[in-house]
Amino acid sequence: MAMDEAFHGVPDVLAYLAGTWQVERTARDVAGSAEGHFTGTTVFSLAAGGGLLHHESGTFTWRGTARPAERTLRFLPGDDPATAHVLFADGRPFHDLDLRTGRHTADHPCALDLYRGEFEVYDERRWRMRWRVAGPAKDLILTTAYTRQDPAPPISGSARVGASGEGLTAGPAPSTSPGRRVR
Repeated sequence: MAMDEAFHGVPDVLAYLAGTWQVERTARDVAGSAEGHFTGTTVFSLAAGGGLLHHESGTFTWRGTARPAERTLRFLPGDDPATAHVLFADGRPFHDLDLRTGRHTADHPCALDLYRGEFEVYDERRWRMRWRVAGPAKDLILTTAYTRQDPAPPISGSARVGASGEGLTAGPAPSTSPGRRVR
């Protein structure tokens, strides 16, 4: 990001993320100086029961060996439309996300290692996620750039189903509102 570029606040995180994103990721082993690269696509689609299903697929190259890679996460609505709770595919909590200001930091303890994520939104079509992983088992920096591949589809209030299962009665969310991990 250029020094003069401001962060882009996101009034509705689920509406902002919905759709298809091109993904470019670098994974750098700080201790061993090895570096890998992931290229692929992330699709945020409506999930049964509310929220968004995040499915990422592509190719991860590490030490010269390319392999198919994919992962699935679930983004549930937070208390405010600009926030979400991110879960692993099996339902375990991963981290919270608050993009009201266009920037957020989240922590995720994983055994004795700590994942610290920084999320930065630049505009309606670009955002970045950077995880610094530090601990006795890992010493990594994972930097991911997301670029929108399609216009943001309008999502209905059904994406904002809360924990009680009750959907919001609001109409469609605005489509122009402006947030992988390697083990």
